[in-house]
Amino acid sequence: MKQRITDCFAKAKSEGRGAFVAYMTIGYPTLEKSEAAVETLISEGADIIELGVPFSDPFADGAVIRAAAYEALRQGVTLHDVIALAKRVRSRHPETGLVLFSYYNLLFANGLEKFADEAADAGIDAVLAVDLPLEERDELLAVLKPRGMSYVPLIAPNTPIERVKASAEGLENTFLYVITVKGITGARKELPKELSTRLEAVRAAVKLPIAAGFGISSKEQADEICRHADGYIIGSALVKRFGAKE
Repeated sequence: MKQRITDCFAKAKSEGRGAFVAYMTIGYPTLEKSEAAVETLISEGADIIELGVPFSDPFADGAVIRAAAYEALRQGVTLHDVIALAKRVRSRHPETGLVLFSYYNLLFANGLEKFADEAADAGIDAVLAVDLPLEERDELLAVLKPRGMSYVPLIAPNTPIERVKASAEGLENTFLYVITVKGITGARKELPKELSTRLEAVRAAVKLPIAAGFGISSKEQADEICRHADGYIIGSALVKRFGAKE
């Protein structure tokens, strides 16, 4: 298994900063422009890119990402298009971490073995399936691990620490995605006051790096998070920014 994600966090730490994980809805505002946005993010310092697969019922996402997903679907963008884009990005950026961000129904409907073959061939490092609980992830891991890919667990604000530890067990070349706020994605002016304590507790419980996301919209918020985490994730603010250029 390649250790690109592990290396990204190690590089950021050696430079005295948190790793920058950037999310983009692929296909918004167009497939070509989303690929250009990914290129811009990498050139501006993104360590890891989350390639968002548009889905018809993105229940965990706020208005910005929902609207972006619907527009991408309207244009006919599919899982296969996202994987093909990943392959092109990988050919240009051999060291960038690539995470395929999806809802599990899309992966399952495609056929897990087929999906895993295509994702591995494209150079995907890990998969994040928003709606796949800990108890049901083994069937996905069973096709990812033999192909050198990993899995990114989502950690909710109310996830008990023992469950956090269980979520990290058996995984490598990945990180824990620690959700900063209750509810759906979307930029927020303020993050919870208790967030720093929560991040420290999660960080102390696992050996994997942790990155915090949901609601981050400013450098000040990212800097504050990185005092207590190994990285930060920005999604809605970036999707809105690049979509506004249409």
